[in-house]
Amino acid sequence: MIITLSGTSGAGKTTIANRLVKELGLNHYYMGGIRRKVAKERGMTLDEFNKLGEKDPSTDKMVDDYLVKLGKTEDDFIAEGRTAAYFIPNSVKLYLKCNFMKGAERILTQLKTEETERNEDISESVEQKAEELKKRLESDKLRYMKFYGVDVYDESMYDFVLDTTDLTKEEAYQNVLDYIKSRQK
Repeated sequence: MIITLSGTSGAGKTTIANRLVKELGLNHYYMGGIRRKVAKERGMTLDEFNKLGEKDPSTDKMVDDYLVKLGKTEDDFIAEGRTAAYFIPNSVKLYLKCNFMKGAERILTQLKTEETERNEDISESVEQKAEELKKRLESDKLRYMKFYGVDVYDESMYDFVLDTTDLTKEEAYQNVLDYIKSRQK
């Protein structure tokens, strides 16, 4: 089974993907991690890299080409990334979302308490981080519409949509796992 996982920042995509990897024994390909690493190598934050990407499609193309290749050459994996469902249409397409304030709160907690490769600044407040997440979403929408003609935030392109705003990590994970198990039957 190929599972693609997309959604809004701070909704729990990576947390759930990591648990699914352990539970289902799948490989995990994290496109955001690749983009963050390249941005860091160029001396940029992810937000700066995204801004560059609004004019330079190569910042996304390397990841998107990789997704296409994965979809054609592998099976039994999770691809986590904004364009994963678009470039791997034969996947089980999952979309996780939460409101900006909850996403900002979760990300700031992670940045302050865990060792992470997020490559982004620790904002002064949850409100500031929420504004940064809104700008990131707009940049994503602009880039993917401009280069591919797709809105990756359009929930109708996904098989399963889950709002994690008011869910615990365990509740969100169990909802996703139950859906995947229903698809395996």
